[in-house]
Amino acid sequence: MDMTSHPAHMHSVKSNQLRLVAWEVTRSCNLNCVHCRAAAEKGPYPGELDTERCLQILDEIALVGKPIVILTGGEPLLRGDIFKLAEEGTEKGLRMVMATNGTLLTEFLVRRMKDAGIKRVSISIDGATASQHDAFRKVDGAFDAAMSGIELLRKGAMPFQINTTVTRHNVNQIDEIMELAVGLGAVAHHLFLLVPTGRARELADQEVDAEEYERLLRWFYHMRDKVPLYLKATCAPQYYRILRQEAHAKGERVDFQTYGLDAVTRGCLGGTSFCFISHDGVVQPCGYLELNCGDVKQDPFHKVWNESPIFAQLRDYSNYKGKCGQCEYIRVCGGCRARAYEATGDFLAEEPLCSYQPKKGMRHG
Repeated sequence: MDMTSHPAHMHSVKSNQLRLVAWEVTRSCNLNCVHCRAAAEKGPYPGELDTERCLQILDEIALVGKPIVILTGGEPLLRGDIFKLAEEGTEKGLRMVMATNGTLLTEFLVRRMKDAGIKRVSISIDGATASQHDAFRKVDGAFDAAMSGIELLRKGAMPFQINTTVTRHNVNQIDEIMELAVGLGAVAHHLFLLVPTGRARELADQEVDAEEYERLLRWFYHMRDKVPLYLKATCAPQYYRILRQEAHAKGERVDFQTYGLDAVTRGCLGGTSFCFISHDGVVQPCGYLELNCGDVKQDPFHKVWNESPIFAQLRDYSNYKGKCGQCEYIRVCGGCRARAYEATGDFLAEEPLCSYQPKKGMRHG
């Protein structure tokens, strides 16, 4: 889950400027969602990092940079020291945000979030109605509980965004979900294209196909100026190619003045400016790409970030294979490394859900 809200400068070859860390502070959860990357259940889970080590890791992250740190799970509110971690990160100059399912929120917890320096909260809404959302989440009442949580965030003046995982079952409702996000007062709507890993492997047949994916992302581009939300496509790196194609067709330059953050970020950030820390300390390029790039139970975070051989391969785009390696948009897209790995067993292979054919010899920045 991504909550970027400050510039992430364009990543050059072998760049390793850390902008975003998703930290699964617990795998325990009060829901049992069908698409869950973590396949989370109530827990407790053995091997979770203790408070002392977590505070040290925040120090180690701050040695690398001042990234956004997403406290995620599972359900992060089930971790007893969550606000202590948020406070410590805030003190270190990290931008602390939280991904919660919203069902546990109370007025008191919203105040605690604000006091701890949490800057934004994300809530997932995967259907435009209670029946559609609950069917996807496999939990009756999840929609109403999330709506109650959102109302508490709104009343407490805590900025929130809506995240939506796109599958065949809801791709035709995305405009309605976006309307709902506007009506609720969200500051952003982030679309996540389903990556069939973890429990979501059972949903592999629910992935949209490459043509539908392309159509959806072009529609998403054209909604940018039509809704009062920051729109971001996540696990959908082709969006950053499409943005440039559409902009160039209109004769527009893709720069920060015109396109804001979308002009200065890249599609797949895994291992280049983003990483994921699991509940038991394993560092991965992202939550969906289950490759052990180091273990913060044994090594300091900054050592893993700077020295992981897998990260080094991801940062050098000359390693990329197939049409991704030939594509003129590799610096701004990169293809989803998790989908490539799931489809082929090779995290440097071409993205399987892309219909674009590269035009050799050209490069777009």
